[in-house]
Amino acid sequence: MRYTPLFAAAAALAVASPAAAHNHGPHEHGAHEHEGHSLDHVLAMSHRDEDRARDQYRNPAETLAFFQIEPTMRVAEYGPGGGWYTRVLLPWIGSQGQYFAFQAGRDPAEDGSTWPQRFTTAVAQADWSGSMPVTAFESDAIPEDVVGTLDRVLIFRSIHGLLNGNRADAELRAIRTLLSDDGMVGVVQHRAPEDASYGFANGSNGYLRQSDVVRLFELHGFELAGSSEVNANSDDPANWEGGVWTLPPTLRYGDEDRARYEAIGESDRMTLLFRKRD
Repeated sequence: MRYTPLFAAAAALAVASPAAAHNHGPHEHGAHEHEGHSLDHVLAMSHRDEDRARDQYRNPAETLAFFQIEPTMRVAEYGPGGGWYTRVLLPWIGSQGQYFAFQAGRDPAEDGSTWPQRFTTAVAQADWSGSMPVTAFESDAIPEDVVGTLDRVLIFRSIHGLLNGNRADAELRAIRTLLSDDGMVGVVQHRAPEDASYGFANGSNGYLRQSDVVRLFELHGFELAGSSEVNANSDDPANWEGGVWTLPPTLRYGDEDRARYEAIGESDRMTLLFRKRD
């Protein structure tokens, strides 16, 4: 099976589904049957052949285990981006639990389509997704039947973007609203040294101090349930003039010092688990 990025053709699609949420119908498993697959089986599937090169840096099995995720849960991915974790979560969660995707609200594209429409259409057309049900929405249009029902919300390498866009307060409030009483938030985020200056570690370079991320969540009604070094990388000094994008997979400077950056690998990352606080 040839790998195709999740959103490769989504922007060109005309979709007639509602903007706030798109729900696929009941399971109709056929050639793309995923029911009962273990996480290890999903990680080895052919649709991940190109994604798998990143496993050594992103450690999906260990990360999802730390987040205490079971395949029967209702799990939401915040800001799926290019879909790297979507291609893990949807086949694993989709047949036994339910997979959700959401992000901050955006204006419709030039063709009038919204992000939830483009996302669900891209997933439906992916040759690895079968007919797994997907609910996608924007955080300013949360479906009423989703409020207070999610077991986990996962935020991969996106907290700096929320801060840079002045959206962190609104999005964390929305996330708290979505979670069930015992729901939790799993966070993976590029990590700056604790002694880094605010000018460097304010999100503009992609890196944040771990203590600042913990305080941010505490301010929004969460408490730290645990931390892990599973995605740490001691080879990353986390002080690049070009920010985290200096390193793979972006390689901001192209072939300049490419071998050096590839030898370091992806960024040093914190891995945190938060629970709702009364």
